[in-house]
Amino acid sequence: MDRAELVERLRGAGVPDAWYEIPGVHDLTAAPDAHYFLRREPGGHWAVGLRERAQDRDLRRFPTEDEACADLHARITRVPPAPPGPAQPLEALLADAEEGRRQAWRDFEDADPARRERHNGGGEATS
Repeated sequence: MDRAELVERLRGAGVPDAWYEIPGVHDLTAAPDAHYFLRREPGGHWAVGLRERAQDRDLRRFPTEDEACADLHARITRVPPAPPGPAQPLEALLADAEEGRRQAWRDFEDADPARRERHNGGGEATS
């Protein structure tokens, strides 16, 4: 695969254009804080890495354009593994969130007894 084919494949996979830069083939008009890059280095080697806050990170070098393109494609399109264990049903997640909201409200009220009295019909609180 060459750089032009890589750009076609990344676009076909739905990878946002702002996620990567390939000088001469896919140049960024405004560089984000972090993006992947593939570039040819002096001496003919190819470099792939992550440019973050004007610093190159996780740099890998390859002797061929094909190897560098394959590495960048794999980095950007890799789907992270699912978390271990069984998936929790949406209803259970929503119930847990609702219980968390209720507990947070109870904690808030417990922190201010005068507010709790007003909320529970205890009348006006005096200062």
